[in-house]
Amino acid sequence: MDTLYEHFRFTADKGQGLLRVDKFLTDHLPHASRNRIQLAAEAGYILVNEKPVKSNYRIKPLDVVTLCLNRPRRECEIVPEDIPLEVVYEDEDLLVVNKQAGLVVHPGHGNYTGTLVNALAYYFKDNPDYDPSDPRLGLVHRIDKDTSGLLLVAKNPESKSNLSLQFYHKTTRRNYQALVWGIVREEEGRIEGNVGRDMRDRTLMTVFPDSEQGKEAITYYRVLERLGYVTLVECTLETGRTHQIRIHMKYIGHTVFNDERYGGNAILKGNTFTKYRQFVENCFTVCPRQALHAKTLGFRHPVSGKQLFFDSPLPGDMKQLVEKWRTYAFSN
Repeated sequence: MDTLYEHFRFTADKGQGLLRVDKFLTDHLPHASRNRIQLAAEAGYILVNEKPVKSNYRIKPLDVVTLCLNRPRRECEIVPEDIPLEVVYEDEDLLVVNKQAGLVVHPGHGNYTGTLVNALAYYFKDNPDYDPSDPRLGLVHRIDKDTSGLLLVAKNPESKSNLSLQFYHKTTRRNYQALVWGIVREEEGRIEGNVGRDMRDRTLMTVFPDSEQGKEAITYYRVLERLGYVTLVECTLETGRTHQIRIHMKYIGHTVFNDERYGGNAILKGNTFTKYRQFVENCFTVCPRQALHAKTLGFRHPVSGKQLFFDSPLPGDMKQLVEKWRTYAFSN
């Protein structure tokens, strides 16, 4: 038998229902097809609790699932890169960064350089205690590549552990601002719907209403300004699922403006006049990414216990976009 090298390891949740191992891994490895996972199982590369299993093995709570291959995993070395960082706050335990849109947060599939993690490796290059490859420190949470805004970074394992628990127990305060398609009628609301990977396209997330699929997700929204065919809203996360605001707003019929992945880069509301179409195209040019900004971040300091709160202004592209719609709304 070949020497096997562990590539991925997952532990099933306590509440895990019986689920085929190939389906379980497809949910956890969005870039791997179910067929490839089944072939890996046939080759003896999928282990549950250290024993090879077939693809129809049913996962039980707390099962440890590993995918092993006959070649070593490509270690992603974190190379320090001089990428501009806007540091909003820093002390000996943590720092808060205001991330620009377009910057990938973490190295991964197709993005092994040019990420925020590479930028942090450069920023801390003279700090002997900061190892960018050590998962016990660094980024406490993530936001999407094309979302701008505040991120929290831990400089030591104790801080990371403490801050991660605050996120887990939902005691942090995180508000986002988004420009969404359509006039949101209610002044405020609550969106609840499990979030998980889309069955047809693994790169997309989707909402599973009244379903055991996906993970619980809750978003609160409040209207800030109605601007013609779009609305500026504030969203508050109770949970922090991948793409949560983007798919929850789409779920209630208000896709985030210029969100290419979820269809917000088409004209979803308004008239068919050439002049209006040209105006919207200009808006897409002004803000060439989803109009979503992680505006505020509040948490308790991991050492002092003091409550900290940060607020970042809307970045230039979103500010200009809102201004354009404001002008349009009041001139029509």
